Amino acid sequence: MLSRPSALPVSPSPPLPPLPPVSTTAGGADWDVFCRIIDNFGDIGVCWRLARQLASEHHLRVRLWVDELATFRLLCPQVDPTRAVQELQGIEVRLWEKRLPAVTPAAVVVETFACRIPEPFVERMAKRSPRPVWINLDYLSAEAWVPTCHTLPSPQPQLPLEKFFFFPGFTADTGGLLRERDLLERRRQFVDNAGMHDAFWRRTGFTRPPVGHLLVSLFAYDNAVIGDLLAIWADAGVPLCCLAPLSQTLPAIRRFAGRALEAGDTFRRGTLEVRVLPFLRQEHYDQLLWLCDVNFIRGEDSFVRAQWAARPLVWHIYPQQEGVHIGKLDAFLAIYCADLPAASALALRQFWHAWNVGRIETSVWQALAANLPTLREHAIRWQDGLAQQDDLSRRLVNFAGSKL
Repeated sequence: MLSRPSALPVSPSPPLPPLPPVSTTAGGADWDVFCRIIDNFGDIGVCWRLARQLASEHHLRVRLWVDELATFRLLCPQVDPTRAVQELQGIEVRLWEKRLPAVTPAAVVVETFACRIPEPFVERMAKRSPRPVWINLDYLSAEAWVPTCHTLPSPQPQLPLEKFFFFPGFTADTGGLLRERDLLERRRQFVDNAGMHDAFWRRTGFTRPPVGHLLVSLFAYDNAVIGDLLAIWADAGVPLCCLAPLSQTLPAIRRFAGRALEAGDTFRRGTLEVRVLPFLRQEHYDQLLWLCDVNFIRGEDSFVRAQWAARPLVWHIYPQQEGVHIGKLDAFLAIYCADLPAASALALRQFWHAWNVGRIETSVWQALAANLPTLREHAIRWQDGLAQQDDLSRRLVNFAGSKL
């Protein structure tokens, strides 16, 4: 999933007549954002957050192209999968069909995660005056090469266009992380409001867990050791409530339980209680992260949201062939653990590696659990440091503005 950028040649094709100039202040869209849904929710999760922020905070007209509206609907129930064009929360949402309509490209065109914009649309971009700023918003990585590649141009050999590579990241010399302007204030209000906690539990169909239970959210890719971890929790002697939103973890949870489980179901074994939560919309998933003592997350979108939650986290990175993803995992651990006491850093590293390579032992969980108070303090400091930087949408807007 994460890779070094490379120039993508555009095949020659018959010339198109020039398109008329388009004002960025009247008519049409200011930004086109293209999203191809590859891993269920990760790509569209990032794109939907970005589109909303561009529209609501930066007052831009956004046209979001999505190839699977039925999947998108799970994140945004207002989506009508039968409509090729619709407006949602101030954003023009269009179905990314095999043959796109002959619309005029926006002033800024964002190709997310190397999704490859259709060639006829790119040809229209080349005919537009002024030509659009073309950005490939790439995957998030903490690897050392990212700052050197961030915002590099890739001239297109067959058309008078440049594509700029834009890398999210954790430092000032990268693209930053998505963060809505009011996110941290919303979190603060929720954490301090018992009534909002009760509303969350009612929404998910459960009551508040008993006082004294360790709350753990479990969101991961299919992982062979989910059952092993649940068994460790069941025998740990410490009350633990595992909150598992509907995801790829459900088959493993069912095998451990030995019975069918659906959203709204609960089962108990030893000191473990597992609650299967319904699929959560983005704003409600944030609340789950804010409630929990430890958050198991996966991919990119939930990984970033867990950091804004300022809670200890366990990242299930997207698996790649030949273990390439472990290098990316270590790159993040290197910066995340830099200011941690040695014992806590070791416990975190060992557990993250065990979780990602599929070998969980009781001692590894016990070490992580013993260091949770220190990891909680560190998560708050880490989030505070990230919050001092401009967020990804601001950096994108500033970069695009410098090229217009």
